[in-house]
Amino acid sequence: MAFHPLLKDAIELHCHSYPSMFPRKQTDWELIEDVKKAGMAGVVLKSHESQTVDRAALIRLKEPEIDVYGGLVCNHFSGGLSPATVDAAIRLGAKVIWMPTVSSNEHCCHFGKKKTRFFNSERPLENPEKGLEIWDENRKILPEVHEILQLIAEADIAVATGHLSAEEVDVLLDAALEHNVRKILIQHADLGIAPVPLEMQKEFARKGAILEKCYLACSEDFQDLTVEEMAHSIREIGAESCVLVTDYGQEHNIPPIQALSNFVGEMVDCGISEKEIETMIVKNPKQLLGI
Repeated sequence: MAFHPLLKDAIELHCHSYPSMFPRKQTDWELIEDVKKAGMAGVVLKSHESQTVDRAALIRLKEPEIDVYGGLVCNHFSGGLSPATVDAAIRLGAKVIWMPTVSSNEHCCHFGKKKTRFFNSERPLENPEKGLEIWDENRKILPEVHEILQLIAEADIAVATGHLSAEEVDVLLDAALEHNVRKILIQHADLGIAPVPLEMQKEFARKGAILEKCYLACSEDFQDLTVEEMAHSIREIGAESCVLVTDYGQEHNIPPIQALSNFVGEMVDCGISEKEIETMIVKNPKQLLGI
């Protein structure tokens, strides 16, 4: 398997691997082998159902030359919006705290309309019918979310917006800035689960956030936009405010690093410069991870 040469020293910030209770394409170790073959600097392990900090720490012991990091997604089954759980993850070495993903109200509403089983698992996952939101009925941010943002700010790590609605992301971003959070990642802004309009994306970038440009949004699974439209959005926002990620790892898709390689090649074909690619897969990810 040949990987694009621009992957050298890159970091994939958003992909999924096994162990997981959802079907995954690769184990952590298979993912790391691809990272090494591509000459990449590292990868962030993400799991919807558990923190990934301990997995990443063990991998770094065996592969100290690779920057492998983890974090915590604030879903129902991993502690929810719990400052205590976030604090523990940070003390273990979390580099990213993700807001709710599959437990977010936005996600539950999106897939509820499709009437599909939760992540197409064979047995329905125990997940409260009401999804998590970061605010109360008056759209005032919950006290526990403020606590989480303060913990993130003090640790100088990244907060990622998960599958929150665009309106929640807007409010969360302002709150994060008030708490002096310096690393803010707007996740898969073009993905149909929780889309963010382009003008809003540009405003978020002006406020200092980094936006994920996610290959999964262009995949057959979602088909939310073409790669040409993705390239256009990068030009509109500016590569200095974007990162290229895949969100791959699903069993039926190609492996994440191969997907990132394809994504980079397609962006180059669309006229995105090598310098812009380097900014989005090397410079900005390293800044977000503090490495």
